[in-house]
Amino acid sequence: MSDLPIITKQFSLKSKNTLGLNSQAEYFALFSTAQELEALVHWADSLTLPVRVLGGGSNVLMPERVPGLVVQASSDRISVVSRNEDTTVVDVDAGKNWHQWVTESLGYGHGLENLALIPGSVGASPVQNIGAYGVEVSEFLVSVTGYCLSQKAWLTIPKSECDFAYRDSVFKNRLKGDFIITSVRFELSNVFSPNLEYAPLNTLDKNTLTAQELTRFVAAVRSAKLPDPALIPNAGSFFKNPVVSSDKAETLKLTHPSLPVYPLGSDSAYVKVAAGWLIEHCGFKGKAFGSVAMYEKQALVLTTDGKALLSDVTKLKESVQEVVAQTFDIHLEPEPQLFTS
Repeated sequence: MSDLPIITKQFSLKSKNTLGLNSQAEYFALFSTAQELEALVHWADSLTLPVRVLGGGSNVLMPERVPGLVVQASSDRISVVSRNEDTTVVDVDAGKNWHQWVTESLGYGHGLENLALIPGSVGASPVQNIGAYGVEVSEFLVSVTGYCLSQKAWLTIPKSECDFAYRDSVFKNRLKGDFIITSVRFELSNVFSPNLEYAPLNTLDKNTLTAQELTRFVAAVRSAKLPDPALIPNAGSFFKNPVVSSDKAETLKLTHPSLPVYPLGSDSAYVKVAAGWLIEHCGFKGKAFGSVAMYEKQALVLTTDGKALLSDVTKLKESVQEVVAQTFDIHLEPEPQLFTS
């Protein structure tokens, strides 16, 4: 098949996941076109191999061995679909680095500034419905295009069918392992109207702030709190901020007044509480356990020394979950997902 890209056998995924976990794929290939992806799927089918898609590797837990064919998008094109007085619609290829897209998005429109410096790729962003400082990617997403393995068909899934929720989507549930995202369509506002609800963004002056200044500010805040994966392997925020009832949060604040609580909406009976605060107050901040640790500057971040295995991460994850549950009666859910599940 002329469209078949280079396929590497027994490929190390250590550099392909930001936790730096030692892992090896049975087969690995990059694709840049629809024809290349179809050729790879056909090749894998001929050998009855499972096909797994890898994004930026910032939200996955890699086992030591990954059976089947691992594919990764390499194309990073940006193309304007339409523009009117209020908005600009843009298609972005799945292989585009997320932070690069946020930075470049300022040349097309606004809305993504709060999501600066989140690690990963554009193709992975809808899966997790990434968010930060009161903004989620789903707010500016129109549709997701990709290849459905079970149907052997190209599909464009509109936002209304993506089942977006807090750190969740249809791609983590019904379509998990069955849909390879190749591009994402965004609708950006032509008017800069920043969301400064969350600290420390609420210290900024909305009247004089520019989009470039907000993007740089968010990146600086994240850099101060989160280690660079290239220097200290990590997957960003390792646990989701748990959602609890407002009554439970108020009860907790009676004994822990400094517990950060975030509203889910004016009419919601539930709120989010800060997972990092819970973990820190259980004594894990800065504590190392062999090859893994909870970061000294932000207890929500699990780091490795680049020599860790999945089993090392799992042990620390379960330990944190157990102590937080015993102390606060709250269950923490990890953000990174097992790559082969």
